[in-house]
Amino acid sequence: MIDSLSGEVLSIGLDHAVIECAGVGYRFLATPHTLGRLARGQQARVLTTMVVKDDGVTLYGFGDTDAREMFHKLQTVSGLGPKLALAALSVFDAGELSSRIAAGDAKAVQSIPGVGKKMAERIVLELKDKVEAFLPPEPAGAAAGAASIRGGSSLASEQVVEALVGLGFPERSARPVVDALVEERPGEDTSVLLRAALSELGKK
Repeated sequence: MIDSLSGEVLSIGLDHAVIECAGVGYRFLATPHTLGRLARGQQARVLTTMVVKDDGVTLYGFGDTDAREMFHKLQTVSGLGPKLALAALSVFDAGELSSRIAAGDAKAVQSIPGVGKKMAERIVLELKDKVEAFLPPEPAGAAAGAASIRGGSSLASEQVVEALVGLGFPERSARPVVDALVEERPGEDTSVLLRAALSELGKK
């Protein structure tokens, strides 16, 4: 079990990063918020969870304990796997998601990509009484700004589409949504575009 990684950040993508530990580069999937805390060439430490399946081993990275624990908690819901848990934490942080679950707001939970009405209701039903530890002590303030890759519209589109495909969306569904967002918001941070695309795709 790999519980954490500490070392130099070798590369950062929209859905993953690579950290070198003792000469070995470890690739892990993470949310835009977690990746936004990293900087290429700098030392960093991330908490990790290793998921072993028949088709391989995948590392998931987290910036704090609450995010990792919520990732585990979500997967206790019947039919909810690691990719969907990561998608949930890409839309809401642990505190925001807990607040919506505790309030029984299945409609807000349904905005998570890949979560339909029945799954949203199941998440609320099964976790409503189990998320107290993640509830924020006070209304969350504005999220801290994160460093993001900026570039031309075509580059931004490709980066966001690549991230969405990595989260399990078909390219034919993701690309039109991303292209429309890039046209509406020229020069926008790719992390912001990704969150907006996740929100739009979650409504479909």
